[in-house]
Amino acid sequence: MPAAPHHVDAVILGAGAAGLYCAGIAGQRGLRVLVIDHAAKVAEKIRISGGGRCNFTNRDTTPAQFLSANPHFCRSALARHTPADFIGLVRRHGIGFHEKHKGQLFCDDSAEQIIRMLLAECEAGGVQRWQPCTLATVRTVDNGFELDTSAGPVRCAQFVVASGGLSIPKIGASDIGHRLARQFGHTLVPPRPALVPLTFDARDWAPFVPLAGASLPVQVTTGSGKAAGRFDEDLLFTHRGLSGPAILQISSFWQPGEPLRLDLLPGQDAADTLRTAKAATRRQLGNVLAGLLPQRLAEAWLARLDLDATRPLPEVRDKDLQRLAETLARWSITPDGTEGWRKAEVTAGGVDTRELDSRSMESRRQPGLFFIGEVVDVTGWLGGYNFQWAWASAAACAEALQAVS
Repeated sequence: MPAAPHHVDAVILGAGAAGLYCAGIAGQRGLRVLVIDHAAKVAEKIRISGGGRCNFTNRDTTPAQFLSANPHFCRSALARHTPADFIGLVRRHGIGFHEKHKGQLFCDDSAEQIIRMLLAECEAGGVQRWQPCTLATVRTVDNGFELDTSAGPVRCAQFVVASGGLSIPKIGASDIGHRLARQFGHTLVPPRPALVPLTFDARDWAPFVPLAGASLPVQVTTGSGKAAGRFDEDLLFTHRGLSGPAILQISSFWQPGEPLRLDLLPGQDAADTLRTAKAATRRQLGNVLAGLLPQRLAEAWLARLDLDATRPLPEVRDKDLQRLAETLARWSITPDGTEGWRKAEVTAGGVDTRELDSRSMESRRQPGLFFIGEVVDVTGWLGGYNFQWAWASAAACAEALQAVS
């Protein structure tokens, strides 16, 4: 005889940032909540984020830091659950934190503190959690959904998909959220790796391979018009291409075949800087350039332009200095791809938000079905914005869920 289904008000698929936060809020509102996840551990992406200290929000979050095919969708949730709201919870749990850079807030100690906080909030709400527990099928029934899981059947009035995206498969990422969206008639904005290092053709990149590990502040741009991106951040050379905050940021805007435009001396007029130096010193060109760039990069750059690094600067022709300045200020290079899901911090694309209610995150195609967090086509910049979207979308959903008498 088949086992009797376990009955709850809401099942949340995914024990990550969005799923646990939603569960805790809903449970404390009096709902019977069950969280299921195929992984044995909760919130692995939180655990590894921010170098193990979790960049849990950005104090300066606005809708402008998010990308989506439907760019206004995120406004409602972000306005109703702000960074200050989440910071207040962090403070109530006695977690020390600090601002590292441009509004980015990190735990003083460990990302584990945020995980323990979320689990404590779930416990306070009487949330049940089945892990590891795989989901086989979901189907609609009268007044809700029935799920077949490895721990037995479950019936619920509301089903919340908080399964994340495709990034970092080694910690359990899967496409189950996308498959469920399709099952219930939803459109997907094509998923792609975001906040990810960019790669280049091996032959073209060969001269830069020895620069792996070199870094410097740059301005990087790509695209045009409303699709353009521009960031002033640090760039890092790797064996296969470029990384660092500047590249992770611009990768969310980059489209295959488009060039990156880099200014290696941002905030300076490279030509004027070199002309002034020429009039003031007899130092060698290589030494002068090494004062402006990392030495290995300066040497490689001059070799690339076939300029003699040992020539005293006053003896360098003005047209060669002008050519050098132009290449430093407007380096154009076209990636051939990305490091893929293995290195991507987040997934761009996902469930088309035009088919969701922006106030509740509920499906417009299937009543009682909700999508929150990374599975949705809302992607934040680097710097705590994606966690803030997880908290905000989770809170919007949790407040909309209803207890079933």
